[in-house]
Amino acid sequence: MDVMFLESEPENPREGSVGRRAAVVTAALASAALLATGCSPDGGSAPAPPASASVSAAESAPASGGTDEPSAPARGTAEVTGTVATGLTTPWGVAALAEGDLLVASRDTGSVVRVAAGSGRTNPVGTVPGVSSGGEGGLLGLAVSRDFATDHLVYAYFTTDSDNRIARMLYDPAKPAGEQLGAPDTILRGIPHGAIHNGGRIAFGPDGMLYAGTGESGERGLAQDKKSLGGKILRMTPDGEPVHGNPEADSVVYSYGHRNVQGLAWDSRGRLWAAEFGQDTWDELNLIEPGKNYGWPVVEGLAHRDGYADPVAQWRTDDASPSGIAYADGSIWMASLRGARLWRIPLVGTKAAADPQAFLVGEYGRLRTVLADPDGGLLLTTSNTDGRGDPRKGDDRILRLRVS
Repeated sequence: MDVMFLESEPENPREGSVGRRAAVVTAALASAALLATGCSPDGGSAPAPPASASVSAAESAPASGGTDEPSAPARGTAEVTGTVATGLTTPWGVAALAEGDLLVASRDTGSVVRVAAGSGRTNPVGTVPGVSSGGEGGLLGLAVSRDFATDHLVYAYFTTDSDNRIARMLYDPAKPAGEQLGAPDTILRGIPHGAIHNGGRIAFGPDGMLYAGTGESGERGLAQDKKSLGGKILRMTPDGEPVHGNPEADSVVYSYGHRNVQGLAWDSRGRLWAAEFGQDTWDELNLIEPGKNYGWPVVEGLAHRDGYADPVAQWRTDDASPSGIAYADGSIWMASLRGARLWRIPLVGTKAAADPQAFLVGEYGRLRTVLADPDGGLLLTTSNTDGRGDPRKGDDRILRLRVS
């Protein structure tokens, strides 16, 4: 049974606000699938999506990796079991340390705090110099080196006055609070920046390489320009160099045709998934394969057009506006900003096993970052102090969830 979403929104600001709630219509019969209209890249009227274009676009995904691959249950559960920390300012990137503590980036202040696993107490670590906040830019993604126990390197994706860039810094907890981050060593610069669509998620993959999701900075054509770093997923060595096996040997570009990627996660078989903001019609969850074109601005959502990869799942923009994603218990879990909810997308191989399932609808406001907890659950940050939310007492916060 398909699920269709019926409302669209103005293009900007795309991260949206919590105020408008979308209508969610569950079709009682397969023949009752509804149509919705969208906007074409040039601002004109685009053809209505086909009746088969539903939240679960599993039929368009590549074949499963094997017939013996287990399927996640169609229905799952998610329960908030506690609050890890409160009083955070515009939290964006989160990186987990081996002992359970968290490093949390503040988008607007450019600072990093350490959150103690047990008490939730926050202590200042340092401020990244050169961060230029405003709009959707600032200090965004955080990641720690896979050899953090020995090299103590923290990676950050951030906006400057001229570009978005990725840098690494030495973290020395023996230094005074607020002075524990060393000078940034920029490993990649020249990612286009703008008031919108700065991307910003970074993560180390199972192959030990660093991946980054970028936006096209509001310049749509950059997404299809393989020489630009905007509107891409990038893959690089920990030193910022192109990786052997990338589609082009001298380029860090891994996939293209993206509008604004803010979610990256790998499943149990090492496949890369990415969440992406749409414009007026469809937000997307994509299975990422090297060299593939994910369509923007030519297509948005499920299109069945040669040369463009279709999403595995899609949502009306009022119900998602996706940021971070994580893989846990056989499913992708996706934090939604405008949608103010956590989506569960159960997987079987490279397909969605069933329609996505929503949790926490409106309970905590805008949701930004989700990451897998070592105990099998999730950690989830709110994003209500970012200028587009409605802050509540204690915001912003990090929540702990038990999922199945």
